Amino acid sequence: MNVEAASIQRKNSYIKSSGLLLLAFATAFFPRIIQSYGAPSIINFLHFAIVPFACGVALLTTRTKNRRQILISKEILAGLLIFLTIGFASALFNKVGAINVFVDFLLFTEAFMLLLAIISLPMSEKSLGRFRAWIIGFNVIHLLLAFFQWLVLHLISDDMQGVFYRTGSGHVVGSSVSLSFSLFYFTGAKNRPLWLRALVVVASLIHLVVSDAKQVIVTFILGFAILSLTKTKNPGKALLYIIGLTILIIAFQWAIENVEALSAFKTWIRPELYGSDGEATKMKLLGINTTLAHFHSPVNWWLGLGPGHTIGRLGGWMLKDYSSLLNPFGATTSTVADEVWAIARDHWLGPIRGSSFFAPFFGWAAIWGDFGFLGLFAYLYLCAIVWRKVCADDFSKVLMLTVCIHGFIFTQMEEPGYMLTIATLIGLRWQEHQAKVKNTGTVQFQPMLHRSSY
Repeated sequence: MNVEAASIQRKNSYIKSSGLLLLAFATAFFPRIIQSYGAPSIINFLHFAIVPFACGVALLTTRTKNRRQILISKEILAGLLIFLTIGFASALFNKVGAINVFVDFLLFTEAFMLLLAIISLPMSEKSLGRFRAWIIGFNVIHLLLAFFQWLVLHLISDDMQGVFYRTGSGHVVGSSVSLSFSLFYFTGAKNRPLWLRALVVVASLIHLVVSDAKQVIVTFILGFAILSLTKTKNPGKALLYIIGLTILIIAFQWAIENVEALSAFKTWIRPELYGSDGEATKMKLLGINTTLAHFHSPVNWWLGLGPGHTIGRLGGWMLKDYSSLLNPFGATTSTVADEVWAIARDHWLGPIRGSSFFAPFFGWAAIWGDFGFLGLFAYLYLCAIVWRKVCADDFSKVLMLTVCIHGFIFTQMEEPGYMLTIATLIGLRWQEHQAKVKNTGTVQFQPMLHRSSY
């Protein structure tokens, strides 16, 4: 009876935790489309409360005895604490409001919290399948909605955004999510027909082309290229990666010149834009140079100008757009973003009239600007933990690389819907490989994992 009661308790605990995680994911994935139908703007802030709460519940109720799993969790938690501590140190030095610290911290680390929660759950094969089915369903809704917007509402280019409807870079975020999900489905749903898995990939590529999300294909090509360089310990496999990448680049260049739907990619193929004095270079470095102009102490190099005071999503527009919600909590602002926008807003290469590819607001610069080099090192430490100990295969590593590359383009590293999708897909793949370890005692892709005790 005691064994049976314990089993029921563990099952109920899992249902509670997994249900909260699905709710946390949904609150970041669907609020934009819900708000477009009249919901109040505060709906965009629900995930800031639910994701940390769901993570805490998962960690407190998990019954895993896997020593490796526990160590990974402790490392991620330590990394999060270090990043938060640096955020408060920066805020104290720069006289920044505490609400700035919490919001900026969550914008950059929610994905790590959700990933931590997913890998901490003791999922059986059945429970894993149920959780995965919900995530697949959410992503299918997004892809179908994007096609509905195109085929029925006749929305193309920047307006084909799926569940990220009516957001500034929703077409890029939406396409990134679609392509990431399609690769997850293609590489993981081996029990589904090949034609169905291929159809999902083709649909995501059509979404990318019609929405004119040029930078998404660039991030994936570069992601595969960088991954191939990490395979040098296996010359044969590295050669296959390089050959495949070369063929892909040649085919893509031919398509740009010969396929009308891809002609928009020619916009970027202008060498004069990228020199040391090129317009694209100056626009891209505008945010960094403006941030440097506001440094008043050598300490700023290490702690930045304070959370939300430079060129991230929070400082760039959230503090202004949601001032009625944040100001009562003591939110503080700086003039850095206003100075950048004064030049970028009407510039032909800027994120409004031009392309977010050249935006002076982007993730890595935002971390450095807000938290300094100490914050940047802490964030890279978190990334290194996930890369070394959670990324179970090449698919997961490609996703991480695309996130890192997006961090040099715009503020997608601070887009909750995108980042939580990436975290969930990586976490699910980790759980899938844990299941293989449990069933077979070994698994091909992740020698760092030991036999699971689930």
